[in-house]
Amino acid sequence: MNMKVNIAGVEMKNPVTTASGTFGSGIEFSEFVDLSRLGAVTTKGVANVPWPGNNTPRIAETYGGMINAIGLQNPGIDTFVKRDIPFLKKYDTKIIVNVCGKTKEDYVDVVSRLAKEDVDLLEINISCPNVKEGGIAFGQNPDAAYEITKAVKEVAKQPVIMKLSPNVTDITEMARAVESGGADAVSLINTLTGMKIDINRRCFAVANKTGGLSGPAIKPVAVRMVYQVAQAVNLPIIGMGGIQNAEDALEFIMAGASMVAVGTANFNNPTATIDVVDGIASFMEKNGINDINELIGCVK
Repeated sequence: MNMKVNIAGVEMKNPVTTASGTFGSGIEFSEFVDLSRLGAVTTKGVANVPWPGNNTPRIAETYGGMINAIGLQNPGIDTFVKRDIPFLKKYDTKIIVNVCGKTKEDYVDVVSRLAKEDVDLLEINISCPNVKEGGIAFGQNPDAAYEITKAVKEVAKQPVIMKLSPNVTDITEMARAVESGGADAVSLINTLTGMKIDINRRCFAVANKTGGLSGPAIKPVAVRMVYQVAQAVNLPIIGMGGIQNAEDALEFIMAGASMVAVGTANFNNPTATIDVVDGIASFMEKNGINDINELIGCVK
């Protein structure tokens, strides 16, 4: 039975990775999960300098999910290269580094630094606020998304995955923009913008007022967007958004995703990723499917 998938020329042993920001760089989870059993580990966002993140409170539970406004807190590229890459190299898994920035130059700086590092793929988080454009996310403007993709591709040594924001009118327009810019793959969806109010304290549940909604509540939206993007562009897709189990993952795969990322589920079930890997294998065995690639985009 073959569970191997290919993303932009990089072969993964199975189609399961972690969603950025929900798994650190695997260090915290390594006592619960054998990282070598994952197709890849996708790291938390890495910037060119350390980011402190937003004020607290930064997380609130919601019906069917959670809202986070962490603000991409991270220790920066220097610490990441010194500590996290050597840790991940101890495992037989691929490394996808998530990159964030506040300007085009920030992204290019990080990607240039990673060019000489032994990592497999770069995932560019274009849901970051573009400080030069009044805080609108790079991923909400097709021209900005195209420019970032093009700039990153000029210096990248690894294949580039552009992570698309769902907070747009037409997700296919964004997918086409990054495809034109030279993207090797796309991942989607990032979180949906949401808000929660604490009625007893009469204030916002997170200090930032709004945050990113993730978890099972967003899955139907994510599956729909993955399907739309699969029809619109000729790029491999990593699908994510509310995956709790193998059934959820298989929906994304059948909609057109070559790989899936498990995110919020890691917080209440640290072995969620492995459960998904095993569940997909069981489904394939039960249904006489010899190759996972038979299922990718099988729903037309």
